[in-house]
Amino acid sequence: MSPNPICTGSSSTDHGSTKLLILHGVAAAAALVAGAHAYLYYRRSTAMFRSRVVGIIPARFASSRFQGKPLVEILGKPMIQRTWERAKLATTLDRVVVATDDEKIAECCRGFGADVIMTAESCRNGAERCSEALQKLEKKYDIVVNIQGDEPLIEPEIIDGIVKALQTTPDAVFSTAVTALKPEDAFDPNRVKCVVDNRGYAIYFSRGLIPFNKSGKVNPAFPYNLHLGIQSYDSEFLKIYPDLTPTPLQLEEDLEQLKVLENGYKMKVIKVDHDAHGVDTPEDVAKIESFMRERNLS
Repeated sequence: MSPNPICTGSSSTDHGSTKLLILHGVAAAAALVAGAHAYLYYRRSTAMFRSRVVGIIPARFASSRFQGKPLVEILGKPMIQRTWERAKLATTLDRVVVATDDEKIAECCRGFGADVIMTAESCRNGAERCSEALQKLEKKYDIVVNIQGDEPLIEPEIIDGIVKALQTTPDAVFSTAVTALKPEDAFDPNRVKCVVDNRGYAIYFSRGLIPFNKSGKVNPAFPYNLHLGIQSYDSEFLKIYPDLTPTPLQLEEDLEQLKVLENGYKMKVIKVDHDAHGVDTPEDVAKIESFMRERNLS
C-alpha cells in the first residue's frame, strides 16, 4: 500500500517543526549563557570600578585666618591627629596619608604614626596638594578622598558615603557631602553653602546664602545645605585639576569646587545628618571643646 500523502506531509512538517524547536532551543541556551557571562562581567567590572581608595589630609601651617591651625590642640591632641584618627575608621580607605609643606606638621604627624608626603609650598589649595601627593605615592589609586584637617569630628560613615557615591556614579569625577545649615550660620562666609539638582548633582557653591530670596532673610521653612569639608575625586581627573585654568567664579568665591563645575564636570552630592563642627578661627576651638565635653568625647 502506498503511503498516505496526508500522513507523509504531516510527518515532514512535524520533523521540520522539531528541527526548528531544537534550533530555537540552542539559540535560547546560547543567549542565556552569553547573558550569564555578560552579567558576570558586569558584576566583575562594577566591583572593580574605582576600587582602590586613598585618603589624603592636606595640611599647611601658613593660613591667613588661623596660623598653625593643624597643630592647635583640642582637648590635649593636635587637631590633625583627631582628623587622622577619625579617617582611619573609614572602611573604604586602603590608606590614609597627610600631605604637607611644613616640617613642624610632618614631625607631629610622624609622631602619632601617620604616613606623611611632603608637598610644595606653591600648592594653591587642598585639591592641588592632594594631586601632588597622589603622584608621589608608590601605589596607584582610583579615588582620592580629600579630608579637610579642620573637621576633627568627621564621621567615618560620611567618608565611606562619598566614596560609594563616586563608585556608583560613572559620569561624575567628584563627590562631596552636605548637611542641614543652621540658621545662625546663614550669613557666615566661612560656612559654604551648596545647591543641588533633583538627581543629586551640585549646581553651585557659595559663601553667601543660596538660594537667596527677595526678602533678604533666612526662610526657616527652606532646607538650606551646608557643605562639609570633605570631597573625593577620580584620580585621573585629580591629576589634571591643577592644570585647569582658574575660573572667574572660583576666584571670586575662593572655592576650589567651582573650578570643577565651571569646566563642565559633574559632581555628585550626598546629604547626611551631621552636626558640623569645623574649625575656621581660633574662637571655634573653644566651641568644639565645649561640644566634646558635653558629649564625653575624648
